Amino acid sequence: MTVERFTAERFRCLTKLEFEPSSSFNLVYGANASGKTSLLEALAYLGRGKSFRGASVDKLIQHGARDFVLYGVVAGNAASVGVGVRNSREGLEVRVGGDTGGGAAALADLLPLQIIDPAVHDLVGGGPDQRRRFLDWLTFHVEHEYVGLWRQFRRVLRQRNAILKTGTTAEALRPWNVEFAELGERIDSARQRVFETARPVMTAGAEKLLGSAVDFDYRRGWPEEASLGQTLEDNSQRDLSSGSSQFGPQRADLSLRFDTRLARRLVSRGQQKLLASAMILGSVEVVQEVLGRRLLLLLDDPAAELDRESVARLMRGATDLDCQIVATSLQAETLPVPSDTRLFHVEHGRLIPPA
Repeated sequence: MTVERFTAERFRCLTKLEFEPSSSFNLVYGANASGKTSLLEALAYLGRGKSFRGASVDKLIQHGARDFVLYGVVAGNAASVGVGVRNSREGLEVRVGGDTGGGAAALADLLPLQIIDPAVHDLVGGGPDQRRRFLDWLTFHVEHEYVGLWRQFRRVLRQRNAILKTGTTAEALRPWNVEFAELGERIDSARQRVFETARPVMTAGAEKLLGSAVDFDYRRGWPEEASLGQTLEDNSQRDLSSGSSQFGPQRADLSLRFDTRLARRLVSRGQQKLLASAMILGSVEVVQEVLGRRLLLLLDDPAAELDRESVARLMRGATDLDCQIVATSLQAETLPVPSDTRLFHVEHGRLIPPA
């Protein structure tokens, strides 16, 4: 699925922006604070229903406006589909192909996308919650029942944590453990299946970008030698003391294994960016293969913190995926891009197609 047309109104500095990208590579260039990242943020919002920069709705609505509206036409296998998002202080409204009520999951299903931005290194150097979100994105698109399963588990997790905070007893907690453990084991099984598919793709991509061998391990969030139900039973006093669930898929993580020489290099944000980018590119490759359709990849200032050779490797890795790409840069000549790249110059929140 590729974006054919896109409109953003009253979103940050974008009063009314109309964008008709190529189905392959697009480069949006312009000075700092001209609106390049806002365009990518708006595009990502159309596919996720939230800001990849963590901004609240109040920060996204243009000053003096009551709401913002995003609309896109997404090319499908049989026909194009219109998708719209309106957000205000009253809440998010989503319309996909004329239907309402699907929410952010409907957006993600119609327009799968990934982002490599200047903060992508946090996928490697940040906390486990970011790597869990990465793994859940993969699993959502590969295992079709995963979103419903995860919603059920989140509901049970909230209920169990609420009970723990009341200072209940281990005996009274046991009935709450049953559904928690059953759903948690199913989530873990889905994640493990997807991880085993993605692992060799990510390791191959990391070696291309970094020039060193890298491997990944999945940690499910409780001891490997025990079931989740038994782990909950054995650690009920620990959970009661902390007032929260200390074991389960909400504690999962991806860990990295690499040689000593690479470990020394990974202290730099540039090296972390390359490794994180390899994970993102690998995830796009896997999901495209499973879904049988092209994804949208957003590259926000991909040259930041990288030397020329590293930028070239990153751009080769991205273009080899044959997905729709929208990249940003200060100048049109900064990035090594394909010859058929469609160029857009942005000034003060307005796109100006070059002559």
